[in-house]
Amino acid sequence: MAALSEQEGEREGPGPEPQPAPRLPQAPGLRLHPDGELERIGTQLRALADAKNRLQGLLDAALAISSELDLPAVLRRIVTTAMDLVGARYGALGVLHESGEYLKEFITAGLSEEERAALSGVPFPHGRGVLGLLIHDPEPLRVESIPAHPSSAGFPPGHPPMRTLLGVAISVRGEIYGDLYLSERHDGRPFDREDEDIVVALAGAAGIAIENARLFGQVRESAERFQRLLLPTLPDLSPFEAATVYRPAAQPSRLGGDWYDAMVLPDDTLGVAIGDVGGHDLDAAAAMARIHSMLRALLYDRRTPPSEVLVQLDRTLQATAEIPVTTVCLARVEPHETGWVLHWSTAGHLPPLLITPDLETTYLDAEPGVPLGVNTGIERPDHAREVPAGSILLFFTDGLVEHHARSIDEGMTALADLAATHAERPLKEFVRVLADHHPSDGQDDMALLALRVPAGTRGPEPKPPEDPAV
Repeated sequence: MAALSEQEGEREGPGPEPQPAPRLPQAPGLRLHPDGELERIGTQLRALADAKNRLQGLLDAALAISSELDLPAVLRRIVTTAMDLVGARYGALGVLHESGEYLKEFITAGLSEEERAALSGVPFPHGRGVLGLLIHDPEPLRVESIPAHPSSAGFPPGHPPMRTLLGVAISVRGEIYGDLYLSERHDGRPFDREDEDIVVALAGAAGIAIENARLFGQVRESAERFQRLLLPTLPDLSPFEAATVYRPAAQPSRLGGDWYDAMVLPDDTLGVAIGDVGGHDLDAAAAMARIHSMLRALLYDRRTPPSEVLVQLDRTLQATAEIPVTTVCLARVEPHETGWVLHWSTAGHLPPLLITPDLETTYLDAEPGVPLGVNTGIERPDHAREVPAGSILLFFTDGLVEHHARSIDEGMTALADLAATHAERPLKEFVRVLADHHPSDGQDDMALLALRVPAGTRGPEPKPPEDPAV
């Protein structure tokens, strides 16, 4: 047996000669560079990924801007969103004056507390210098050196140094609304064409968001004005002091059914009512107007316990019209030998809150009656409570305390704490604070009426004797 060869290429025994491996055809002048090709493909893939991320960022930005409905919040969101998209350190949005000649408002973002403090007292720019170029020529503007630009007017004392600028005009319904300015990329590079393109695209979405916010504001203002026209202007309630607040719901065109009322009755007592009609539309507002006016007439005429007034109101309403389920709290404050007594009855409404002069708070919880529009055959209870002189009685609707993420008890506890904290303020300021810092989620309209009981007592004034000949 022949020995195995240790030399590469030698073969054992006879056999055909090995054939060389086939060669791939190659075009003239073409050389394969596998590493270079992979690098080029990788660069293209990274560029595509960056473009996709930017487009997704632009889409997210447009959705975020359009989700705002309050105009000041929309304007600030536009600035911060543009800064995020291009990696800018500073941003601002100048709102044009109606004349279109200068800026009437200037919203800034990115300034540190120290930088803001350094600029305190310095008027905001009205569109001179480089910023004014967009006012007169609303084409996208990129500047690599602001100080070296021929239109530069310099910076005021305390202004942070800025070198680069990207400016884009924002149009609303074909008219220039304002100008969006960005300065200083975090990476130190000047703004490029890609930055310009993406901010121009954002400006288009910003114009739509601004118009939506303006329309929302107009609708909400009209709804609120209509609602206020249905609410009474309280007369002089001396010796009592009263203050009221009405706030519409956060959603546009959500007319509410909340109302309040108070008046001095012929028997020298004080009548107070607060109510809430179910629903948030024109029908609810119309029902509120009917119920409120009918209750006022019955309360003034009958001079009976609150429960009897509510019984007669419920029977009359159900006999004459279809009404939504409605909650009401009706009360009379009567003079007493040692002070004042509150008589009240509720139709499914939240109890009044009593805040005493020593700042103790108590909800006047008592057996509630059913809401109006449910069952006229159920008896309605009356309640009475002596009220210390100088106390505050707070009547309110559930829009002040309801929150979708918390229980109603938590909201009422928070309201009581808030009321105790601010009860020593003037009464008009007191109700404004409660409305401004309410524990609710703002999804429902709210009405509140605060009544400060006189510090002294007052007995009923004698009525003139009736003439028997009449």
